[in-house]
Amino acid sequence: MRVAGIGFRGAAGLASLQDALQRALDAAGGGTLDALVSEAAKSREPAFRELAQLLQLPGLGVTQSDLEQMITPTQSQRIQDRFGTGSLAEAAALAAAGPQAQLVVQRVISGDGMATAAIAES
Repeated sequence: MRVAGIGFRGAAGLASLQDALQRALDAAGGGTLDALVSEAAKSREPAFRELAQLLQLPGLGVTQSDLEQMITPTQSQRIQDRFGTGSLAEAAALAAAGPQAQLVVQRVISGDGMATAAIAES
């Protein structure tokens, strides 16, 4: 399973999420995805739902307790304080891809700084 974890600020629009995801896919050398994933509440946000629909992928949400169990190579104090992990995108991708998951692409940031994406596979 290959999933993209997406993190984003509340004011981020579809273009920001698309940009972050494209940067992650470029870093991975392309390929396909099985799902998009974010923190449970964020997975219900319009920009995230739009992106999942546009790509015809399941848009999944993971709980904060799942995120807190993930050790991520990227560390942001702001994200640590809010979600209990260093990178929302990395933690969400790892949690959704399963217990044997590994990051293919560490967190990348959209050009406007409003969204992040990471890719994990198992």
